[in-house]
Amino acid sequence: MLANLIEFATTHYVLSGLFVLFLALLIFTELRKGGQSLSTRELTALVNSEQGLVLDIRGQKDFSAGHIVGALHIPQDKLTARMAELDKHKAKTLIVVDAMGQHAGSVSGSLKKAGFNAAKLSGGIASWRADNLPLVK
Repeated sequence: MLANLIEFATTHYVLSGLFVLFLALLIFTELRKGGQSLSTRELTALVNSEQGLVLDIRGQKDFSAGHIVGALHIPQDKLTARMAELDKHKAKTLIVVDAMGQHAGSVSGSLKKAGFNAAKLSGGIASWRADNLPLVK
């Protein structure tokens, strides 16, 4: 299998080069769109210093199963309709948390366009659990 891939890449070096270029551009675009990515340690420091607020965008069932202490829950599909609830938190960094970090970037980007200081938790709630940090129900 690997030999076939190497043979294809050497035979079709232009196609292979274009694929690598487009893949790099895609990764770069996706990373930029999501904005700042925070570790669990950075999230904890922001929240403890009262400079950050966790915004959990998961569904009700997932949120009820366990969430970060003090997290504001607004499901992703209701965020646009409930954006006004966030106005009183404009002075803080909104840290968007989802299940595994797959949707937080686009939500963070939308919040930035709306005038908020927003970031995302890298790896979502899965990284929080992986670091054995506490969740409340």
